[in-house]
Amino acid sequence: MKKLIAAALLCAGAGALGAQEKKDPELKKYEQSIPGSSVKFTMVPIPAGSFKMGSASGNTPKDADEQPQVTVKLDAFYMGSHEVSFDEYALFQYDESLGQNVDADAVTRPTTPYIDLTLGMGKEGGFPANSMQQRAAIMYCKWLYTKTGVFYRLPTEAEWEYAARAGSNTPYFFGSDAKQLDDYAWYAKNSEDKYHKIGLKKPNPWGLYDIYGNVAEWVLDQYQADYYKTLGKEATNPTRLPDAKNPRMVRGGNYKDDAAALRSANRTESDPIWNRRDPQIPKSKWWNADAPFVGFRLVRPVKQPGAAEIEKFFSTYIL
Repeated sequence: MKKLIAAALLCAGAGALGAQEKKDPELKKYEQSIPGSSVKFTMVPIPAGSFKMGSASGNTPKDADEQPQVTVKLDAFYMGSHEVSFDEYALFQYDESLGQNVDADAVTRPTTPYIDLTLGMGKEGGFPANSMQQRAAIMYCKWLYTKTGVFYRLPTEAEWEYAARAGSNTPYFFGSDAKQLDDYAWYAKNSEDKYHKIGLKKPNPWGLYDIYGNVAEWVLDQYQADYYKTLGKEATNPTRLPDAKNPRMVRGGNYKDDAAALRSANRTESDPIWNRRDPQIPKSKWWNADAPFVGFRLVRPVKQPGAAEIEKFFSTYIL
């Protein structure tokens, strides 16, 4: 049942998607403007295909939750060329038209934090949005839908890994030599213990900047250590639907991590310690006050779901 629900929520109209791909095989990157502002962001096409999710038995290093490998088939989608920037996220964060911290079937926003969540590392001008819970990242997607009329969401962990690998089957999209990370990522070795403006390093072959390092990126899935074992040998558009607020999952590693944590297959579960402080009055469920190393990246399905399916999606993931 969960697989059927996931397919409906994430890939509505999958049959129509195949038809659309035949009609328009040349999916192209595009810029999305946010109405009422001068802010834009770029989405790049990720082709449909299949890949081996997880770490091969011969790979080192690897973690137990990265095995066994599963052949995963995915429909085409668009993904943000960059992590969501503070400039984008601030439009939602300070949108005075929204209510604050209410449990209602509507878009809400967090109250203004009374401490600097960025710890002085940078805000406007192209720095990555950070320090939000997964719930807040998904609520941003809902807000963006009301602004643009386009359905955006977080990637599933399968979509994230597929896009990060960009056709590779090695620990990193460029191979196995971690020394090359300096060209592509901000991490413990070169970050000077802070995140940096998005897009300063080289992109991966599919045009994704900072897919490794800088800030780790929320994905949709509930974390489950033995999840891959539940998928069998093959899966199509898989996701682990939520049944609890924690643990969720981030991917890609961050500016504090060593090279091993930046591998395409690495999985990181959220930690309740990220929420040990609440920097807001009144208290809310929105912020990761102690997680300036966590952000997110957007995905857009090629085939847009209908309004009812979109509402079902948000009611499922905004717990």
